[in-house]
Amino acid sequence: MVSEFKSWRAAVAERPTLNLVYRVVVGVLGVAVLAAGIVAIPYPGPGWLIVFAGLGILATEFVWAHRLLEWTRERYRRVMDWYAGQGLVVKTLGALLTLAVVLVTLWLLGTFGWVGGWFGLDWDWLHSPLF
Repeated sequence: MVSEFKSWRAAVAERPTLNLVYRVVVGVLGVAVLAAGIVAIPYPGPGWLIVFAGLGILATEFVWAHRLLEWTRERYRRVMDWYAGQGLVVKTLGALLTLAVVLVTLWLLGTFGWVGGWFGLDWDWLHSPLF
């Protein structure tokens, strides 16, 4: 299957217009997945996995993205290794910081006001200052 893709990709590369269209589509898709991953990082779930997937998509066509993917993976490993070796205080502070980021972004996006409306709560502080 890999060799089939390589031969297909080589055929696409021989046609300049088609090659450009392919690279633009890969670039747009990769940036969209990367952006979704960056937004998802502070939330529970696979935020970093989505970031790496977006960089992986971009790395199939762009050398700079391959370098950035390798650099990001290494930094991620270092931070996770450091974090794993920390005590309860640092891990608790990390969890509280993550919770604060999640709550602030949900508030800024208007989620609390929207959900509060389901329960008939129309408190001013639930509403986002942005909307």
